[in-house]
Amino acid sequence: MGVPPERDLPEPAAEAAERRREQHGWYFYDWACSVYSTSVLTVFLGPYLTAVARSAADADGYVHPLGVPVRAGAFFAYSVSLSVVLAVLVMPLVGSAADRTGRKKPLLAAAAYTGAAATTGMFFLDGDRYLLGGALLIVANAAQSVAMMLYNSYLPQIAPPEERDAVSSRGWAFGYAAGSLVLVANLVLYSAHDSFGLSETVAIRVCLASAGLWWGAFALVPLRRLRDRRTGGPTAARATTPALRQLVATARDMRRHPLTLAFLLAYLVYNDGIQTVITQASVYGSEELGLGQSTLIGAVLMVQVLAVVGALAMGRLARAYGAKRTILGSLVAWTVTLGAGYFLPARAPVWFYVLAAGIGLVLGGSQALSRSLFSHLVPPGKEAEYFSAYEMSDRGMSWLGPLLFGMTYQLTGSYRSAIFSLAAFFVIGFVLLARVPVRRAVTEAGNPVPERM
Repeated sequence: MGVPPERDLPEPAAEAAERRREQHGWYFYDWACSVYSTSVLTVFLGPYLTAVARSAADADGYVHPLGVPVRAGAFFAYSVSLSVVLAVLVMPLVGSAADRTGRKKPLLAAAAYTGAAATTGMFFLDGDRYLLGGALLIVANAAQSVAMMLYNSYLPQIAPPEERDAVSSRGWAFGYAAGSLVLVANLVLYSAHDSFGLSETVAIRVCLASAGLWWGAFALVPLRRLRDRRTGGPTAARATTPALRQLVATARDMRRHPLTLAFLLAYLVYNDGIQTVITQASVYGSEELGLGQSTLIGAVLMVQVLAVVGALAMGRLARAYGAKRTILGSLVAWTVTLGAGYFLPARAPVWFYVLAAGIGLVLGGSQALSRSLFSHLVPPGKEAEYFSAYEMSDRGMSWLGPLLFGMTYQLTGSYRSAIFSLAAFFVIGFVLLARVPVRRAVTEAGNPVPERM
């Protein structure tokens, strides 16, 4: 006997099958885009774009984009900053249009393929084409932020409250798994470029472009499986509000939900600590602990692999103890990990790997559960608009951590003190999150309250 067609299934079973299909497609966007963050931003682009800028610099070490003197060594950082500014201006506008028209999928496709095309175009970044590299980075990074905002906003629509922690955790696990897989392939190509008949620079350009091709190819899966939900709201023409005005409107609307804002403030604080640990751990390893590049790359891979395990494990913990308690536990673990990092002996790779293991195990889960918990606090029909604010907290506001890290090092001359100073973000974030009555926040947002929060 054959399996009956889906239309012949009882309605609840058909709905469950369609929901699972959408969830599986949703996971694949993390699988598609995470290689950009891992291979491009974390490993290859920063050093390579800086080298390209230095080859174009004048005798004093400056390049002059649009006539503005910029130290070649700072060009990558300034490009990332400009991409954040662009994303902050565009995200509220796109988020509002997505909510009002219900047409998220075309907007997700436009953002994803803009970012994938810009990343693939990095293959042509050679010689002294630093302006091309800066432009492609700005476009790719801003597009990635916009696409992630739209992707995250699907979570409340494809997962009922009791499934949301698990679904969010699986999405993060898919992303870290893809990041690990592609990074291993890229490092093999880069390390053995002579064996493949490639120069070092060509190997790096292939690694950069491969991330864009991967992103574009696997983005087809979610774009086939996710579906739009028509809202019956105004037309797209009416939804196009000037970006700054829409940003102000979103902020005003969020003031009507102070508990949602309270969670977002807590997330902003502890996520700033997370992002700073990610970006500064390699500096700590190389400058304070005297570790080589191979050790640092190995630690990055370990973090990626264990983040898969951590995301899935913390998703299970949330099922038993609730997302809020599990996140609070992860913040304690972050604080303990940084405390242990302060005492790491120099030139001892094994202990640095232990530190990387601790980071990996709490990294994926704390991010995944923060996303799912926030999804309960978003008023229905405003998912993309509110997730634009969440994405800005995730990507656009993480500047206090690097500032504190730098100032602590400047005052003490010790990277150990600098890395330990970041524990303040996890302690303060713990206190702020502990004070948020999440059940009441969910009710005031107009959503059903899950059995465990």
